Amino acid sequence: MTALPSRYTHIQFAAPGGPEVLSLGQSQLPEIASDQVLIKVEYAGVNGPDVAQRRGLYPPPPGASDILGLEVSGTVVALGSQVTAWQLGDKVCALVPGGGYGEYVVTWAAHCLPIPTGVTMAQAAALPETFFTVWGHLFMRGGLKPGETLLIHGGSGGIGSAAVTLAKQFAVKVLVTCGSQEKIDYCLGLGADQGFNYHDEDLLAQIKAAAPQGVDLVLDMASGDMIDLNLKALAIEGRLVTIALQRGRRADVDVALLMAKRIWWTGATLRPQSVEAKQAIAQGLLEQIWPKFATPQGDKLVPHLFAEFPLGEAAKAHALMESGQHRGKLVLKVSSN
Repeated sequence: MTALPSRYTHIQFAAPGGPEVLSLGQSQLPEIASDQVLIKVEYAGVNGPDVAQRRGLYPPPPGASDILGLEVSGTVVALGSQVTAWQLGDKVCALVPGGGYGEYVVTWAAHCLPIPTGVTMAQAAALPETFFTVWGHLFMRGGLKPGETLLIHGGSGGIGSAAVTLAKQFAVKVLVTCGSQEKIDYCLGLGADQGFNYHDEDLLAQIKAAAPQGVDLVLDMASGDMIDLNLKALAIEGRLVTIALQRGRRADVDVALLMAKRIWWTGATLRPQSVEAKQAIAQGLLEQIWPKFATPQGDKLVPHLFAEFPLGEAAKAHALMESGQHRGKLVLKVSSN
């Protein structure tokens, strides 16, 4: 391994604002704790929480880097004294607590995963944040089971498309809502069974026609005025998992309907969860999902990359994400390892 530099390049912003506030800067190379690794980043995934943090709406939790970026792929270049699962030179993809938009990033060894079979480094950078989110919230928290019916709001984005592909690996009937027919067609190509335009006035009627007994679980990234529709669309003892607030943080809820149907409603975000909680998600992915990449159907799990930008053009990536015109994931090319 070559010697590590004392300073490294990363994306920074001095104050919250639009994509134009993002620029390149430099800092001292971060130090690692005994159970952490240092990764030389090859690619970094771009996600909604990055946009929210840039806008000043999603501050990093205590102790986390204030540099954007929650998922990367790259090479392990330094090991904490207690790390035994990885060796210098290992290629990994990893969930990181922040700092992914940089040439180097620190994360816990337990939050790293090997590059799956048949997946490029660019594609691997698009896996951790979305797969950790979907596995942790849809399967572990939401208890999604084979044979159930799942409704996903916003099926064409990074989280939504990962939810479609993972759910179909477990024989789940998947319904999605999107904002255009093009995005619905994209989700159908991923394996979704039916799709609906969330602008349609008869959206609830369309969902009920597809699932007469109600849906078993809703993965909700909309919230706001969509909560009432979710409660009406759910089956008796259905589950609602809210993970984003794209249509607002407040909802007018018919509590009597929630009670009558015995609906279980939970919400969570990934970033503030404990190291141990994220380790449990990583272990679940390694045991339940990573082997599926090597199967004949494994290509369905490979994330679709809509666009790739150089690190210095992070502002363009953020502008595209905010436009809502993408289908699948956006990544930043950081360095060549």
